[in-house]
Amino acid sequence: MPKPVQFRSGSLIYFHGDPADKIYILQTGKVSLVYQDLETGSDVRDPVQPGEFFGVKSALGRYPREENAVALSDTTVMAFTVPEFENVAMANSRIVMKMLKVFSNQMRRVHKQVSKIMAKEEASPADGLFSVGEFYLKNKRFSHAKHVFSRYLTFYPSGKNSVQASKNLETAENALSRYGDGKGPGVTVSKSVPSPAAQSAKVDAEKITKTYYDAVSLVSQGKYQEAFVSFKFIVDSGTDQEWISKASFEIGRCMFLMDKYEDSLTYLTNMVTKYPKHPDFLETMYIIGQCNEKIGRKDQATAFYKKIISMGGDDVIIEKVKRALGTLGA
Repeated sequence: MPKPVQFRSGSLIYFHGDPADKIYILQTGKVSLVYQDLETGSDVRDPVQPGEFFGVKSALGRYPREENAVALSDTTVMAFTVPEFENVAMANSRIVMKMLKVFSNQMRRVHKQVSKIMAKEEASPADGLFSVGEFYLKNKRFSHAKHVFSRYLTFYPSGKNSVQASKNLETAENALSRYGDGKGPGVTVSKSVPSPAAQSAKVDAEKITKTYYDAVSLVSQGKYQEAFVSFKFIVDSGTDQEWISKASFEIGRCMFLMDKYEDSLTYLTNMVTKYPKHPDFLETMYIIGQCNEKIGRKDQATAFYKKIISMGGDDVIIEKVKRALGTLGA
């Protein structure tokens, strides 16, 4: 039987890339689905209304989640297994109609975004086609990427991105055969021609590097507020995303070390939503669990700790999590 599940405000119901074994219907509260915009690559947030369901497409299609689901307030959802949902849907045509409406809206949204991309690239359709292929490759939609890059090389065999398109095509084919769509490690994509905007946006890399490691040193000295200011400077500078993501983690950690548990919880929850493949992802999850524990939300803390153990990885973090669970008696 489907069961009601409660989530605190700021909790992550599921992550991008998680196995999709549940379908949810929102009963009370607010939920936002966060995914990447095809056109800009920035985060887009779709609200879920009470009575609506989410997580259907990936669960029925049996592929990993394509978005993050975040509780924006204290929330209660009904969680269905796939067989439970199928049984309910077969007995209730209204649910089927709602599901078709959701899928229709999603298809219109994707079509609109792709149309915008192609409209912006009218002066250079080759660049537009190449950009679409890159998006699919970055997001592990390898069959789509393979098709797009094949079309690019057919129509623009001497195009300025033809060499990179050939490499991307090979990457897509290899990943598709080894892992399948939506699976496998992340793919790093580099364009053969860097954009002028990216070049002009660069700041002094040496200064950023020095600022980062000086701030890390301040943390080790217990000067958390000073370190916080330095890390925030890096994030606000808009420099290389690698430094921004590293500094973002450190900002959340500084908040925790300054006993600002609510602020740290909110900040780090947003961070893992934006950077689901962050190198400090497990440590971030551990700090989120610690924040919940400090605030008195033991059930939420336990859920995060168990999530970390299920993911596996860093033995040091796993050992800390096990000790934390033992302290909670879980």
